[in-house]
Amino acid sequence: MKNEMPKLSLLEKVGYGLGDTASNLFFQTFIFFLVYFYTDVFGISAAAAGTMFLVTRIWDAINDPIMGAIADRTNTRWGKFRPYLLWFAVPFGVIGFLMFSTPDLGPTGKLVYAYITYTLMMMVYTAINVPYSALMGVISPNSSERTVVSAFRFGLAFIGMFIAQYAVVRLVEFFGRGDEVAGWRVTMGCLGALAAVLFLITFATTRERVKPLKKQKTPIMQDIKDLFANVPWLLIGSATIVQLIFIVMRSSSIMYFFEYYIRDRQMTLMGRDFSVSYSQLAAAFILFGTIVTIIGAVLTKWFSSFFGKSNTYAGFLFLCAVSSGLMYFINPHQIGLLFLLQLITSFSVGPVSVLQWAIYTDTADYSEWRTGRRATALVMAASLFALKLGVALGGAFQAWILASYGYVPNVEQTERAIQGIRLSISLYPALFALIGAILMMFYPLNKARIEKIEADLIERRRLHDAHDEA
Repeated sequence: MKNEMPKLSLLEKVGYGLGDTASNLFFQTFIFFLVYFYTDVFGISAAAAGTMFLVTRIWDAINDPIMGAIADRTNTRWGKFRPYLLWFAVPFGVIGFLMFSTPDLGPTGKLVYAYITYTLMMMVYTAINVPYSALMGVISPNSSERTVVSAFRFGLAFIGMFIAQYAVVRLVEFFGRGDEVAGWRVTMGCLGALAAVLFLITFATTRERVKPLKKQKTPIMQDIKDLFANVPWLLIGSATIVQLIFIVMRSSSIMYFFEYYIRDRQMTLMGRDFSVSYSQLAAAFILFGTIVTIIGAVLTKWFSSFFGKSNTYAGFLFLCAVSSGLMYFINPHQIGLLFLLQLITSFSVGPVSVLQWAIYTDTADYSEWRTGRRATALVMAASLFALKLGVALGGAFQAWILASYGYVPNVEQTERAIQGIRLSISLYPALFALIGAILMMFYPLNKARIEKIEADLIERRRLHDAHDEA
């Protein structure tokens, strides 16, 4: 049985997606540049930065589910989840700016400042992104429509990705005019202001349509117990952790890989010789990847309708593992082959990123169908924790790998250090992508089962509403 529900307007789909544009202005900056910023701009050692990423996750393990429980129990005239976009839009931008300010406090003072501002940023990120992610679970009761919304979300997320990956370095150079510290501060101040405005637009253009049963009163511990009994969520949550480790390790290694391994190149195009700096090649590599990822995201609905969500997710994550692993065997002169592997990897990341959140909303429906209780925000909070844990572990692993192979910032690297850089962009992250693909091979919610769950939930709500009216 197929559930026919009114389609969302284009304005609402775009409005919702702009929230992920806002998030990715910072999230993608963290993925691509945060390790570099802390080691080469702020002056924190790679080992200390890696430890910080992991230690701060201890607090996240507490505040993520707390935020989910709070959001599930929020009731305002704007709904459960939308108000948090209004309340935390400005703090998100302000704290993001402070995080990339670099006061001269000495080695210990800098590390303390980094711990405080990074922890505050992750808390505000939780406070706005848990409700934002949960909003997708209640924006429509129809799974197919939510997949379309997810595609819009990630299509617009890639605008934030594009700005972070391609424009941030150029803005730092433009605003800094030789002073990299000042350049980062002004650039992230501008991006913080833009993020705040975009979150406010999301608040103004979206609505919540799926409501829990009016009489539902569930203790928080029961919600948590339901979450850990939700096998589909456990599988996609685990896959998310290793998926983000893969993405962060690989992405964070790009600047190091081009600066110390590929280096400046003499190239020939249409019979003309010209010189290209490593930074230009890295920027082109990142931009090319972003464009191809957007194409993959746009085509997600076609792939998932043909193969199913979980199979598409697993298949493309497996392609990521293969193409990334092959980068280890590239030599500095094989620029064309390097970009070909970037094409395969980046295209594959598109459907994986889109389907990740669409699958999470299905697990929220499954939990309600199985237990009779709905806790959308807690499901999405736990999912966001899985994502942030993956980001933290990916950053920590990459920083620790650099330190263990003897990396020293801003000097000529040893062969061993270059070996570590090559491994951290290829074989090491490929292993995690492979684990994620294997996990999703066991995901139990196929298309037919999801449609049955949707139909059952719609009928339950209809009967509940009829009983209340009677």
